[in-house]
Amino acid sequence: MSVHDQPPATPEGADSLLAYAARTRAKANDLAAFLEDVAANGVPGPEQTTPWEAVRDRRLAELDAERGHVA
Repeated sequence: MSVHDQPPATPEGADSLLAYAARTRAKANDLAAFLEDVAANGVPGPEQTTPWEAVRDRRLAELDAERGHVA
């Protein structure tokens, strides 16, 4: 059975897949831009970066706002 033997996605399913693809593409583009910057300019020093704790706390706050709770 090939993938093309399956029924097409529902309109809602297709919209969801397209939105996921767009988010994934944006993340990949962000990563590529960062890697290009590192290739051109080297690794940033600690004074130019954000501590991982701040990134973690910001992401947890985002998740809390989106879901109303964090597990």
